[in-house]
Amino acid sequence: MTAQLIRAVRTGLAELAQPAKAPEMQRYMKSTMPFRGVAKPARQALASRVFAEYPLSDVGMWQRAVRELWHEAEFREERYLAIALTGHRAYSGWQVPERLPLYEELIVDGAWWDFVDELAIHRVGPILRAFPTELRPAMRAWARSPDRWKRRSAVICQIGAKGATDRELLAECVEANTGDADFFLRKAIGWALRQYARTDPEWVAGFVAAHPELSPLSRREALKHLGARRGAA
Repeated sequence: MTAQLIRAVRTGLAELAQPAKAPEMQRYMKSTMPFRGVAKPARQALASRVFAEYPLSDVGMWQRAVRELWHEAEFREERYLAIALTGHRAYSGWQVPERLPLYEELIVDGAWWDFVDELAIHRVGPILRAFPTELRPAMRAWARSPDRWKRRSAVICQIGAKGATDRELLAECVEANTGDADFFLRKAIGWALRQYARTDPEWVAGFVAAHPELSPLSRREALKHLGARRGAA
């Protein structure tokens, strides 16, 4: 079934290809891997159809399909479909701490924001919330990793958690990276704090005030909407 699913994904992408759009998509993403020119809505429809037609019966088969789609990809959309397969609702029961090595592999190998952000926020984050005891030590380690994409993942993985956000962990992951000059880390810090400010603006304002070492970019992003909210209050 794995081979049939992968073949159906590749065939479907080829049928949906719009070669005229592919170069612009590749330029926008600054990708060395070419695109087919398949837009997100068409990819989502293809994923929904193919994943339903070719169900995978066990976690080993599922992981093999993900890895084959990913590592043997000739076009970037194949990797988008691999990520979509990891999040398909039929396999939600497999979203457990044991999946972290798979997501770590894709994050490190993907090494760009379009892959990393989806995996960090929508795969790693839910596992963290469901299994905090198991995942907290890993996120603390990721926040100090030599790999900037693992550090970014640790910072942003709680985006969307709202009231379920582990503030202590968020603070620790941010603090581990305040001295990093990397744009993607500074942007991630601001983004994570800005999103949590929608839930607890006072905590974010206090955190920013207590950390003068935050970069101007991180600070500006974190406080982006707080002035307007306070004015409205």
